[in-house]
Amino acid sequence: MDRFDNSPETALKWHDEGLLTALATVVETWGSAPRRVGAQLVIAADGRIEGSVSGGCVEGAVIVEALEAMDEGEARLLEFGVSDEDAFAVGLACGGTIRVLVEPIGSVLPESMLRDLVKARAQREPVAYEVNTETGHRALRRNAYPDRLRMDRSGFEEDGQTFVAVHNPPLRLIIVGAVHIAQALVPMARIAGYDPAIIDPRDAFASGARFPGETILADWPDEAVAKLGMDSRTAIVLLTHDPKLDDPALEAALKANVFYIGALGSTRTHAKRVARMKESGFSDEQIAQIHGPIGLDIGAADPSEIAVAILAQMTAVLRGKA
Repeated sequence: MDRFDNSPETALKWHDEGLLTALATVVETWGSAPRRVGAQLVIAADGRIEGSVSGGCVEGAVIVEALEAMDEGEARLLEFGVSDEDAFAVGLACGGTIRVLVEPIGSVLPESMLRDLVKARAQREPVAYEVNTETGHRALRRNAYPDRLRMDRSGFEEDGQTFVAVHNPPLRLIIVGAVHIAQALVPMARIAGYDPAIIDPRDAFASGARFPGETILADWPDEAVAKLGMDSRTAIVLLTHDPKLDDPALEAALKANVFYIGALGSTRTHAKRVARMKESGFSDEQIAQIHGPIGLDIGAADPSEIAVAILAQMTAVLRGKA
């Protein structure tokens, strides 16, 4: 999904209100399809909808099919070709094709399974929902499909029948150092789907005026990251240039299963950082997780450009391109 999608939570809420409800999920795409595999639309029998499977061009047909599927209590696997004309109308460069799986809650997708899925998501537990589109077998898998979970990639297995929907926790970004780069990086990260938090014990930097509406922790960095918690959906960015502030958070991140660690500083600064981490007992393999100097080499000069380079590198690591 492009950002954290609350479709399962909405589906369960509407179902608990006594409404016939269905989940529609993009299970396969070709060409310039408007939504990624795994994108979802929730449809209730009273006409309410939330989410999207196509950006608007086939939603109407999916809703009609979903209402009929709810009446019949059966799943439906739909295929839509998006014409060039329709694609242009929703802002696409060209056409595409999508397949959408419609699953009524209760009659097809067990309520207990949906409830377990919502609970896992609330606890930031990565899980995979598995459905065989031929047999109808459904299961919620923990500690399975590690490559799909790491890459955040839903899709069909090689058998062409088993669809796996990845449900990862929301992406989080922990920034140590409420500096100018952080001021540019936070709004960019929000647009990209991250939930940011800023850590800086220095009152002059960590102020609501500099970061309006954002989560700011004025604790010492190691205490702050312990409060926030870190997992495989967490990126941590160290921007203070001060080992007294950066290193406690860095050591905590190296012990955690975060997907990205970036640290500001020159090549010489990073070499000193590596030496300090070795003295602290970290292995070469652990230290290799640190991206320093931080960001892709795009010739960035000012804080905003550096923020772009950092976010680009985070994205590349998240998607397995770096």
